Amino acid sequence: MKISVKVVPNAKEEKILKISDKSYKVYLKEKAEKGKANKRLLFLLKKFFGREAVILKGKLSRMKEILIK
Repeated sequence: MKISVKVVPNAKEEKILKISDKSYKVYLKEKAEKGKANKRLLFLLKKFFGREAVILKGKLSRMKEILIK
């Protein structure tokens, strides 16, 4: 399953908001430096969906396309 994710790094609290069926907004406490936010994003998505997640597009962008395996 492919989903679109808008990431908000350096947030006060971590949460995942479902915008539509395949669109989510994820707030992360991690800063967007040295891949820390991406690692945290994949961890939270794995916890949320119960399956592995991989970034397909947008590794350096706030808008990402994610594959949930």
